[in-house]
Amino acid sequence: MKHDFASAMRQALQLVRAGNPAAATKMIQTTLGTSGLSKLKVPETGTSTAHRSTIRRSLRNTLAGLAARSHRPGSKGPGSRGENATDPALPDGARFDSGTFTCAAGSRDYRLYIPDLKGAQPAGLIMMLHGCTQSPVDFAKGTGMNQLADAHGLIIAYPAQSRGANMQSCWNWFAPADQMASAGEPAILSGLARQIQQTHSIPAGRSFVAGLSAGAAMAVILGRTCPETFAAVGAHSGLPYKSAHDMPSAFAAMKAVGPTSSNGAAHPTIVFHGDADRMVNAANGQRIAVDAAIAGPQLLEDGTTAGRSFTRSTTLAPSGGSVSEHWIIAGLGHAWSGGQQEGSYTDPQGPNASAEMVRFFLNLPVKGA
Repeated sequence: MKHDFASAMRQALQLVRAGNPAAATKMIQTTLGTSGLSKLKVPETGTSTAHRSTIRRSLRNTLAGLAARSHRPGSKGPGSRGENATDPALPDGARFDSGTFTCAAGSRDYRLYIPDLKGAQPAGLIMMLHGCTQSPVDFAKGTGMNQLADAHGLIIAYPAQSRGANMQSCWNWFAPADQMASAGEPAILSGLARQIQQTHSIPAGRSFVAGLSAGAAMAVILGRTCPETFAAVGAHSGLPYKSAHDMPSAFAAMKAVGPTSSNGAAHPTIVFHGDADRMVNAANGQRIAVDAAIAGPQLLEDGTTAGRSFTRSTTLAPSGGSVSEHWIIAGLGHAWSGGQQEGSYTDPQGPNASAEMVRFFLNLPVKGA
């Protein structure tokens, strides 16, 4: 039973990191034998009654300890929180505004980076959706997207997931109510994008959405349900559309590829995933790319950048432009490829996912142009 016991505790930790401490608590209770299920038990053989009691008391404190570890400010990688991150230094003329968007579906806070455009029209808008336990400031620092905004004249929106909506700040990509355009988080996020488009005169067909992990899964949802608002999607370490319908199925999908809905028109998408990702199975990135592309010629490229090798598969449209790109990064875990160490869930090695996403977005033809 020792293997089952250790396995259950590992799964409890993963559930906490995925934003579902209630399920983790239930699993721990099951392991302790308090839920009426006897399959998983504290090892009995060779263990005194007093020792077993001590084990049970320590396990009841495990969840609290895991949660406390996940809230530790300033740490990197899984379990880190970016809520206490300080704002990045701004170049002359740039702004990093704070705001709250409210509509019938709810409200969310956000940060908006506006470079010094020197009176010119923005080249476009990118909405960046952070991963679990992250914040807009943490995500901005880790991805380096503000610096790319300066270089390309882009406006970058960083919505913040509410702790009231998900205690680990995960976007609720696995909830059916948040998988449709007319309700929930897609309605809030697309509404925010449309407000920014109007307020800042974003050119038609030049609004995009990208994200990491849970944020990538929500970006895929927005691309599928709100294609008139978002012209393309960037998904890093994410999951396919409707690959889960609740937390248990979300946990299963993270380990493998769950069922997806591939009905709908192809939508330009660039996908990044590490082949050493132990949090979200890399097969999910493959499915995102397959769902996004239409039948067409494919180009396959192998290369090495910043110490990591990669394989990039590009599907071409009949006109010759790219419809989707799928990057598989060798040795990359659950982290933003080519990211900055100032943020969490980043790996400075490998292709710069932020720069490649911007290149992919801005090279897309504008529909109807």
